[in-house]
Amino acid sequence: MEKLQREKTKKVFVGDIQIGGNNKVVIQSMTTTKTYDIDKTLLQIDELLREGCELVRVAVLDDRDEKALPIIVKKAKCPIIADIHFNPYYALSAIKAGAKKIRLNPGNINNIELLKEIIKLANQNNVPIRVGVNSGSLPTDLMKKYGVTKDSMIIAVKRYIDLFEENGFSNIVVSLKATNPILAIHAYQEAAKIFDYPLHLGITEAGSLFNGTIKSCAGLAILLYEGIGNTIRISLTGDPVSEIKVCKKLLNSLNLYDNLVDVIACPTCGRLNFNLYPVVNEIEKFTKKMNFPLKVAILGCEVNGPGEAQEADIGIAGGKGKGIIFENGKIIKSVKEDELVGELKKMILNKYEAYLKSKGSKNG
Repeated sequence: MEKLQREKTKKVFVGDIQIGGNNKVVIQSMTTTKTYDIDKTLLQIDELLREGCELVRVAVLDDRDEKALPIIVKKAKCPIIADIHFNPYYALSAIKAGAKKIRLNPGNINNIELLKEIIKLANQNNVPIRVGVNSGSLPTDLMKKYGVTKDSMIIAVKRYIDLFEENGFSNIVVSLKATNPILAIHAYQEAAKIFDYPLHLGITEAGSLFNGTIKSCAGLAILLYEGIGNTIRISLTGDPVSEIKVCKKLLNSLNLYDNLVDVIACPTCGRLNFNLYPVVNEIEKFTKKMNFPLKVAILGCEVNGPGEAQEADIGIAGGKGKGIIFENGKIIKSVKEDELVGELKKMILNKYEAYLKSKGSKNG
């Protein structure tokens, strides 16, 4: 297999989390709580981490957020990224507070001397900066000349990178987010050719859980498949925990995340011989907290079931009052229909316990 572009990028460390220089895609999200509400923010950070998030960004919008940040950084169980926009002083205080990365749009900071001060302090503390452009906030001169295009986005981000490099700073993660998936694809593809900095992927303002998931996956799957992208946020309106769920499933579908139970189910049709839908829901709920690689097939046709699930580790196929249990595509036994789910749960638990045991022996 041809070496992927994401393996060729520079390494950037956010605390102890490496972004770039390998084929791993780091999952991140952003809290929706008010940062100054420390308890709620820490609670949401914990929820995100339990779901599989690795890096969490918090907004620093006012003085209350600025005062809360050192406490959140100290108590959070993951590296914290500070989201800064118009006030450069908050970027300086965030670095001093122990934030492990800064998200900055240099176009929103007019004072070049303060920007240089941020760069200097970040360098001294080994804090990377995400240098980004957004299709909705491009420089006026580029908008007039090129419109909202990949060219204007690339030129804008190159301006910012040049400024940082001229001031001796190269601890950079680059983002070129757009609301249009096609524009985002073109911008990131071009960036991957030009820059060797790790890329932060995202479709900005993607929308609700349903619309935003489709929109994000339409754009980001292509980039990820091409080996582009080192860290990712799925931006959805609502509970950020949903962002992690969608992100994990997307990465899992592209063989970029294997610590996940993948429940495979056939499409419902007239050949169904048992009530498939509630069984799928029950097994997905049963495996929700099990973070280990396993493919489980739940199929409604006893004839085609094993053949359709050749790639599954274990599974069931229903029939008229009975069903079959199979493993690695081979039938191992037949049981009554009302015993199918119970048997499948036992097999899943056995696989999970074996996985935990193997992990324990390796760690020991």
